[in-house]
Amino acid sequence: MRPASKRPSARTQAAKPRRRAPAPKPYHHGDLRRVLIDAALQLVGEGGVDAVSVREAARRAGVSPGAPFRHFPSRDALMNAVAEEAQRRFRAEIELAVAAAPADDPLRRFRSLGLAYLRWAMKNPTHFEIISSRRFFDHDKSAVVARDNAELIGLTERTLAEAFALGQLRAVDLKRVQIAGRALVYGFARMNIDGHFPRWGVADAEAERTAEGILDLFIEGIANPAS
Repeated sequence: MRPASKRPSARTQAAKPRRRAPAPKPYHHGDLRRVLIDAALQLVGEGGVDAVSVREAARRAGVSPGAPFRHFPSRDALMNAVAEEAQRRFRAEIELAVAAAPADDPLRRFRSLGLAYLRWAMKNPTHFEIISSRRFFDHDKSAVVARDNAELIGLTERTLAEAFALGQLRAVDLKRVQIAGRALVYGFARMNIDGHFPRWGVADAEAERTAEGILDLFIEGIANPAS
């Protein structure tokens, strides 16, 4: 018979070193604030403003639910940051388009400004609604958004003033021209957001071409035929 094997005593078992649980992996994204804003922008694009929460942004970013709160103590703080980022992208799109237009033709630059406004608003309807509607975001609480808006208005004013000085405009009241142009592009963007185009026989594939057409109609109305 084989001798019975000795079982280790409880003391011997206790003496064995236990394997430690792996330490939690460190956060590798670097700029957590930026990652959370990007995650919130994705949520806005996918499900609208109501889909945004600090906890869901944390889940998308791959961090613990409590991690974002040192950057964004509330949903309103996160939405403020989302609006500022959307405004930054909106402004960058417009400035890029204006820079690409002929430097010696302010009326063309004005057209480029309006077209960039419309294209960005149609491609990013929910983001546009955040920065244009006070239902989701209090513009007065963000110095960044207020400053960018003021600078875009100033850009429009200067562009129209240059066009008038070169005799490209028939209208003398540039403030009315500016407000009319803003009402045109904003109204078209709102029609897109509110889903009105099908009622007017405008298919999705035709929306951008229609936007360009009505903008050209407006430009023709304010342009000096003699220029």
